[in-house]
Amino acid sequence: MRELDLVAGGLPRRELLAALDAAGVRRNPSAETLLEHPVFEQPSPQRLHVRVASLAELGFAEGATFPQVMEGIEVRGLAPCPPVTGPYLRLAMPDQEPSADPRLSIGRAPDAAITVLSPRLRPEVEFPLGFYLRVVQGVTWLRGFRADDEWVLSDTDVLAVAVEGGKFSDS
Repeated sequence: MRELDLVAGGLPRRELLAALDAAGVRRNPSAETLLEHPVFEQPSPQRLHVRVASLAELGFAEGATFPQVMEGIEVRGLAPCPPVTGPYLRLAMPDQEPSADPRLSIGRAPDAAITVLSPRLRPEVEFPLGFYLRVVQGVTWLRGFRADDEWVLSDTDVLAVAVEGGKFSDS
């Protein structure tokens, strides 16, 4: 488990994309689709305390669907991250553990991926649900993904969630 303070938002889309490019962050088409959403036009900065932990560490020992996780984290003092969090978390975590398996997975999270738990931006399953972070063969990725409400996350899948009333420090 890892925790960090983060400011998500604050940059207009063009500046955010430039920051990702300058950091060498690659993006897949689903991430590009998410980044085109109006929420990224001029997002207000939001101070977050983020917890990165496995689903089991978050209290879901048997795994869970996204709706179950969204409902269940609230009683644990946690919350979904704002939809703009993914790119800012990617920039804040250049030291993410690299993937031992460079292959993409279908029906499960890829090796060493950190899925950013956030609300859907659009209800259609064809529209990407959210972002995940990954480092593959030395390349830092911000990737978007699609999933329906029936997809079950494994207890070993790693999520980034917001800590309600988190300990954001100004240092």
